[in-house]
Parts: sequence; C-alpha cells; structure tokens
Amino acid sequence: MEKHAPLTEAIFYILLAVRTPNHGYGIIQDIQTITSQRLILGPGTLYGAIQSLVKKGWIQMYSEDAHSRKKKEYIITEAGRNAFEEEKMRLEELLKNAELMNETNV
Repeated sequence: MEKHAPLTEAIFYILLAVRTPNHGYGIIQDIQTITSQRLILGPGTLYGAIQSLVKKGWIQMYSEDAHSRKKKEYIITEAGRNAFEEEKMRLEELLKNAELMNETNV
C-alpha cells in the first residue's frame, strides 16, 4: 500500500461522506451529522478539497445534473479507499499506543 501524508480532518470526513454518491451540500450535512456539529465545512473549503481529491484520483464525479451547475455528485475511488483505510489504521495505532502508555503510567 502506498504511504500518504496524514489526512486532514476535513479530507478524512469528505472521503467518509462519499462512500456512496453524494453532492456538495450533502457532504457538508453528513459531516456535520457525523461530528455532532463540531466540524462545519464552508463551501470554499469543501470545493477546494473536492478539486484536490479529484486531482489526486481519490474521488470522481459520479453524476451531474445538466440543469443545475450545483448538483454534481462524487464518489470515492479505489485509490481514495486505500488512502482512507491507511489513515484509519494510522489513527487506530495512535489510539492503541496512547492507551498502552496510559495503562503503563497509571
């Protein structure tokens, strides 16, 4: 598996939100729901991240409404799934190591 730099929180949640086809506003809503309103992405942040993820090949356009420039749906690619899983494993290792250190230093 190719090693990537750690993902930002926003990128992590965007990848999580496009496991099924999703449009920009839906991604924003899903992230707010998942994080209990803790993380609220603005449209500029979201669409900049989407452009970056498309360029990396981690997400792709799934469909586009010809009658609305705003209704583009995106979905995660295999490369995006790999990057997401790599980050998930990295985060799980961080938590495991923190718990081990807490247990040994009690």
